Amino acid sequence: MYAIVEIAGHQFKVEKDQKVFVNRLAIEEGKQVSFDNVLLLADGDKVTLGAPAINGAQVGAKVLKHLKGDKVIVFKKKRRKGYRVKNGHRQSLTEILIESIVASGAKPAAKAEKATPAKKAEPKAAAPKKETAKKSTAKADDLKKIEGAGPKAAEALVSAGFDTFAKIAKANPEELSTILTDASSRLAHIVTDTWPKQAKLAAEGKWDELKDLQDKLDGGIEK
Repeated sequence: MYAIVEIAGHQFKVEKDQKVFVNRLAIEEGKQVSFDNVLLLADGDKVTLGAPAINGAQVGAKVLKHLKGDKVIVFKKKRRKGYRVKNGHRQSLTEILIESIVASGAKPAAKAEKATPAKKAEPKAAAPKKETAKKSTAKADDLKKIEGAGPKAAEALVSAGFDTFAKIAKANPEELSTILTDASSRLAHIVTDTWPKQAKLAAEGKWDELKDLQDKLDGGIEK
């Protein structure tokens, strides 16, 4: 007998005494846990499908241990933008042992939902701060028109007082790089050598010349 059950957002085909790795569960090691979102049950030639879940069916399991999966490397690059980011990720997992598969008559699994209202209330309290931030940057130039300056970089420049092309045109590349690095380590790799030159053209409305300059750039560096 086997079942297809949804656990922590993923579907698994499970059998009794089988060990399964699932996304991290908020259950202590050694505790029992049950899952009642059973989508399919198969006992020999008899197959029962849920709509979407089978009423009364349940899969019981025991939490063996919590662990992390193998490291996965995520590399992002934008051609001719001077943007390169390399990150590693290890998924938090829980190993469980399938102890029972009940076809009908099981009691619904307990769900801890009492903390949900409190969590929903927090974003509402923070809403005024977001509105204030939008008002403070409403008159800023669109700094993303500078090649290599993405949304995060533009936000860092505005926060540091460089909210117009004219101000960036008067700055030196080292100063701009320091601002980005102080804002986030993920912005430290961005090359700012040509930003003042690009900003000067933008401030003067010389968009065709700016486009010609950007066509010559390679990773933020002028060829």
